[in-house]
Amino acid sequence: MTSTLDTVTDETATLLAALAQQRFFLRHTVRDLTDEQAGRRTTASELCLGGLIKHVTEVESAWMDFVVDGDGTVATGGKNQDGRFRMLPGETLADVLAGYEKAARRTEEIVTGLPDLEASRPLPEAPWFEPGTRWSARRVLLHILAETAQHAGHADIIRESLDGAKTMG
Repeated sequence: MTSTLDTVTDETATLLAALAQQRFFLRHTVRDLTDEQAGRRTTASELCLGGLIKHVTEVESAWMDFVVDGDGTVATGGKNQDGRFRMLPGETLADVLAGYEKAARRTEEIVTGLPDLEASRPLPEAPWFEPGTRWSARRVLLHILAETAQHAGHADIIRESLDGAKTMG
């Protein structure tokens, strides 16, 4: 089977492969959980495993909107702030994971469709962005990769607190 990664540059393929690995770690952390377990807070923070995956999905989608059309919702972390970091009544882990997979496929399609990773857009105004800063598609992809890795680490701590399981080890 041929992947779209077979037709892209080594840099693009390397970045997407690194992101896929971090996505795997995040998804692996929720293996064998019930919906109730995925929604349970196990630390003092608002974070739960299903909510983390929802957040990463939303942020990745918002950044891909930025790459495509310069959408400024990246300044607030995405479009849907209600239910951030938690699972809402009626949400299932299967649905959350399906949404994450859909966002991942969209990211791969967008990134592999770019002529290169150099095209940049101005960041929206926000206290955490230097005024006048532009981010290239490469910089966005690196940001998504870093955020996914960071939240995979959070997820590992939450899962270990939930039932002692670890992502690795």
